Amino acid sequence: MIQNLVLQNIAKHISLDENETAYFLSILKEKKYPKKSIILKEGEICKTINFVQSGILRAFYRDQEGKESTIMFAISDWWITDMACFIKQQPAMLNIETIEDSQVFFLQKEDLDELYLKVPKFERFFRIIMQNAYIREQLRVIQNLSLSAEQRYYIFLEKYPQVAKQVTQKQIASYLGITPEFLSMIRANKNKQAFS
Repeated sequence: MIQNLVLQNIAKHISLDENETAYFLSILKEKKYPKKSIILKEGEICKTINFVQSGILRAFYRDQEGKESTIMFAISDWWITDMACFIKQQPAMLNIETIEDSQVFFLQKEDLDELYLKVPKFERFFRIIMQNAYIREQLRVIQNLSLSAEQRYYIFLEKYPQVAKQVTQKQIASYLGITPEFLSMIRANKNKQAFS
């Protein structure tokens, strides 16, 4: 069963019976995207919450000068959306693109609302997912305010080793809020220390 990963993800927080599982799978949609596909474009209504079955996605903000700031990554077994715009059904502030060929399962907003009514325990599941995301982002803001770029880079490597292996240095620099050149200096310094 190809949906095993998403069901395992759900089972971390709630238990479903056979009928609940069948209903969930009946509203879950699937799409495969080639590398560099934009699955959400800034300004469009954000209609889906997405589960990464395989591949890797990146959510980013583009300012008026065209500079991109990576807000989040999502690898296999992670959820991603423009949460504020998804919940409020407003135009997206973020772009979401695939960094490599990716397979994504997704729920439409109206299907998720119906799921909450028919299988209320999903409210608990998505509450936990959203709480965890909020905690992660709050810690990130505090780290950005209190730690050096070098410290933030080492925390990123320690916390997200799989992401670090799959994305470019430019994308990591964008996530950390530094230039790729500055990240190169940090990495060179780390390598120098490793050999001294």
